[in-house]
Amino acid sequence: MAHRHYLLLLLAVLLPAAARGDPEAVQDFCVPDAGRGRPVELGLLPSYPCRNPANLTAGDFVFSGVRAAGNFSPETGFAGVSVTPAQFPGLHTLGMSFARADLSAAGGVNPPHYHPRATETALVLAGRVYAGFVDSGGRLFAKVLEHGEVMVFPRAMVHFQLNVGDTPATVYGTFNSENPGIVRIPATVFGSGIREAVLERAFGLTAAELRRLEKRFGPPKKAEMED
Repeated sequence: MAHRHYLLLLLAVLLPAAARGDPEAVQDFCVPDAGRGRPVELGLLPSYPCRNPANLTAGDFVFSGVRAAGNFSPETGFAGVSVTPAQFPGLHTLGMSFARADLSAAGGVNPPHYHPRATETALVLAGRVYAGFVDSGGRLFAKVLEHGEVMVFPRAMVHFQLNVGDTPATVYGTFNSENPGIVRIPATVFGSGIREAVLERAFGLTAAELRRLEKRFGPPKKAEMED
């Protein structure tokens, strides 16, 4: 009986720690010194020794790469700039990242996708955006967001954004992980090389319809791996 109680106590201590996405910080900050030694793999991102705090300036904690939009997709009218510690070393060990999303006028769309390792908050900086997410029970939570409004997309929930205004829209997203990851639904389903028989049966598509979708979302990025 005592052994069983010990196991339950051990699980109670370990499970919350295992559920956390990013490790807890053990110091104020750690701007990595990429030129000093080889990186140590800690989870999904390489970790370098910290630079001496005495040698840091305010510039090490400022990033200017989201002042302008990224490159727009002609198919979707979407432009995204993602910022993790790889682009902005000042974020290292702080457990967060961010992104800028721009949607062209009259129909620019950030297609359905999700972030497997982070919850996102999305602030509309300009324009009118129809945004929402779908929970694990299939319920849709969506509304038109105006300038200055914020919506939260819970971790791993499929979400989207559509410009419903007459002018370009800009959305600023923040994530509670240094490496939130992104799974784009259309490209993952139709551009990853899943066997045609699976997709035809699952979505009720003809071979011609499937070829059109596969052509749009690109060839397989990796070789097929099967058991």
